[in-house]
Amino acid sequence: MNRPPDFPEAVATPRSRWRVQLVWLVPLVAVLIGGWLAVQSILEKGPTITISFVTGEGLEAGKTKIKFKNVDIGVVKKVTLSPDNKSVVATAELSRDASKMLVDDTRFWIVRPRISGGTVSGIGTLLSGSYVGVDIGSASKARSDFVGLESPPVFASGVPGREFVLKSEDLGSLDTGSPVFFRRLQVGQVTSYQLDPSGTGMILHVFVNAPYDKYVTKATRFWHASGVDVSLDTTGVKVNTESLVAILIGGLAFQDPPDSTDKIEADSQSTFELFGDRAEAMKRHDTIVDKYVMNFSESVRGLTVGAPIDFRGIVVGEVAAIYTHFDPTTKQFSIPVEVRIFPERFTSRYDASAKGGAGGNGGRVTPDRKAFVEYLIAHGLRAQLKTASLLTGQLYVAVDFFPAAPKATIDWNKALPELPTVPGNLQGLQDSITSLVAKLNKIPFESIGKDLHQTLTDADGLLKTLNTQVAPEARATLAAARDALVAANRTLQPDSALAQSTTDTMRELSRTAASFRALADYLERHPEALIRGKTEDKN
Repeated sequence: MNRPPDFPEAVATPRSRWRVQLVWLVPLVAVLIGGWLAVQSILEKGPTITISFVTGEGLEAGKTKIKFKNVDIGVVKKVTLSPDNKSVVATAELSRDASKMLVDDTRFWIVRPRISGGTVSGIGTLLSGSYVGVDIGSASKARSDFVGLESPPVFASGVPGREFVLKSEDLGSLDTGSPVFFRRLQVGQVTSYQLDPSGTGMILHVFVNAPYDKYVTKATRFWHASGVDVSLDTTGVKVNTESLVAILIGGLAFQDPPDSTDKIEADSQSTFELFGDRAEAMKRHDTIVDKYVMNFSESVRGLTVGAPIDFRGIVVGEVAAIYTHFDPTTKQFSIPVEVRIFPERFTSRYDASAKGGAGGNGGRVTPDRKAFVEYLIAHGLRAQLKTASLLTGQLYVAVDFFPAAPKATIDWNKALPELPTVPGNLQGLQDSITSLVAKLNKIPFESIGKDLHQTLTDADGLLKTLNTQVAPEARATLAAARDALVAANRTLQPDSALAQSTTDTMRELSRTAASFRALADYLERHPEALIRGKTEDKN
């Protein structure tokens, strides 16, 4: 019987107490790492903000980025409607570094392709998609809910320059982003505009970039630079425009008047008037204005508000208003024309005695100017309507001296003193024609015609008598006269007998005259010969 082989005896090993702990070490490390990452995520998590937009175009939750200077600083997490369904609320998470950007005047807007004010922006979003742009404000108060802009801001915060306010009757062809020019160089843009609270005009905000903002002074004039300005003067036709952009989309321009002496820089947010064109802006704006009224009895068709008051080619005022007036006493109509006179234009700017006021005088005439006006009227100063253009029929008021005009005075007690007038050239011509027609109407053309007819009848009988009786005798007389002239001509020929006899006679007369001359000489030498006679010469 075979003996089984010997196997080694199994020895029981005691169980280690650390085996279970080693098994759970990996999950524990994972939990610790996850916790650390969670804590780090919490610590690095930026603020959450809400931005309200009118529309959600370009917004997509989880994809739309929030960028500052083209650097990602956050992402839109949720897009919902507002409780009143009038706007879209975008909830966004920003990076921790962006916390300092969230101040009261920080601005957000959706960057998408736009064409506005002659500028094109957001073209890059055609491929990358829209995103939310940020412009950091300068306020110190923190904020977490914002209202997004409908369009990108014209200039970013912190850009050097100054903003000014312009007031205009209408907007014209301007828009946000329209250029602002200085000597045809674009130096700024229109930032915003709104209707005046009274509804009578527009208020525009313009931003002029540094260093060009220093050229905006207290005397600066702003005007519409839209379109083309065509003028005609002695040098020909002039076409003036700021740029092609201004022609297409409009723009503004500014400059100081040529005679400006106030070169103090204007403060930010200073208010200026926006004029319609450069000519109006550069026109002299007087500080002293006197108001008068002129009464015309003739038609004022062609005279408009703003028409010039001309004194020998110099504009010294303008028409302010035109009315009609019926005088119940004389039963006549007249046309009162209110005018504004600028007395400063009657004196030279180089005259040391000329004093200008710093502000308007409300249309009141001071005592010194009253005396001056009375002196002018006493010496024949009168107003007269004249034609400015035969093509358009426009009228203007000319003031000049008419020494033969009837005497006139001015009543300063009236609300508006009245300046005397004389009829215009056309009115005077019309009056002359009317007077001539009246005189012609008094001439008895009918009786004159009858007399003329009788005279012509008598003349016809006279002509017949002349033709039948006088004419034959006249022809015979003319023939006899012709024969007499021929005979006389023949007689006066050099070789005729009469001519020879005349020559001999003249020769004898010459000899006789010589004898008389000799006798006179002798008697002058010997006057005693008249008594004694002629004595013989003694040798």
